[in-house]
Formats: sequence, C-alpha cells, structure tokens
Amino acid sequence: MAASVLGLILAGGLGRRMGGVDKTLLPLGGRPILARIAERLRPQCPAGLALSANGDPARFAEAFDGPVLPDSVPDLPGPLAGILAGLEYGAASGDVTHVLSVPGDAPFLPENLVARLVASLGPAPVAVAASGGREHYTAALWSVALQDDLRAWLAAGERRVGAFIARHGAGVVNWPTEPVDPFLNLNAPEDFARAEGIVSNCSPPSASG
Repeated sequence: MAASVLGLILAGGLGRRMGGVDKTLLPLGGRPILARIAERLRPQCPAGLALSANGDPARFAEAFDGPVLPDSVPDLPGPLAGILAGLEYGAASGDVTHVLSVPGDAPFLPENLVARLVASLGPAPVAVAASGGREHYTAALWSVALQDDLRAWLAAGERRVGAFIARHGAGVVNWPTEPVDPFLNLNAPEDFARAEGIVSNCSPPSASG
C-alpha cells in the first residue's frame, strides 16, 4: 500500500525521574537525544517530522528544525493528545496518510521502522512495534482517519493508549533485542549510563529484524 508518513516525536512527558527536564534535549554522546531520533526518522518519513510538545517551542530550536505541535485538547491528557495533534496536523496537510509516533527518549530506533510497519498494515488502522515480548504503544503507525474518533475518546475522559489501540485493532511487528533493543527508553540516570556505553563502544545496529 502507498503511504505518505509524517514522523511525530512525542516529547510531552514530564521527565520526573530525570528531575523534570526535557529528556529529549539531554545529551547522549555529545548530541541531544532529539537530534539522534530525528536523524533516524528523517530518511524514513517522506512527509517530514514534527515534535509533540507543550510550552515554549523555542527551547527545541537548536536540536530540531520542524514544527512543534502543542496539544489541541486541554488538561495534558498524555501521549494520545500528542498523537491527536499529529493526526490533525497531518490531515490538514492534505497528503499525509499516516503518522508514525515514537517516544522522545528512544535514541536507537530501527532504520526500517516505517517500512516494516507500513508493510504490516491490513484492515486495522494501526500498526505497533514490539520487542522483547512487549508492545510499544507509542511506537506506532496511525491512520489519519482516526483523528475524529481519538478526539471523541479523549473528550470522554479516556487516556490509555493501549485501550484505544485495542478499540481499533492493530498489526504488531517484532524486532530483536540483541545486541541492542531498538526501543530502549531512557527513563532514569542508569538508562543514560547504559546508552552512553552503547554510543561510545559502537554504533547501534540498524535492527533490521
């Protein structure tokens, strides 16, 4: 199937375990995590990249040169609000068919993430990445046709990403976790220490799966 994919980096988390900072802007191997993620995604997303984040967008200017999308719904309801903002932005562009969401603290994403998720699309409007026996709900490909239902879902007070995916069904694509889990999230200082070791010792594989 032909798909025009917009990449969406989710940077709306509060980063409590990292002292409340923007994790995407923390350095890894001398470069912001955000810059590393954008480098991985840019060749895969023909419709470009966007960043989901609230607050002053100027703080991302040095690490990211694409649009910064604030939530379009109130009360900071979590990652689904960021995904909704990406779906709305993509739909408004007129030629985006799908949005690829990825967490803003996963610097080792696969270089074939979009290709494999697109290839897995069937009747379901979502395709989800998985590794190590775990589905990564925010590393997923979403049809822009979901925007109206997602907006209504959030308006009804629903917040759970997995529950929304289950509502529509999804294809699941698995990646290997060796030598590096491509969906490794940097949630705490010890995760950063591990990632620094990965970066300093070798470039992570493309995780072609």
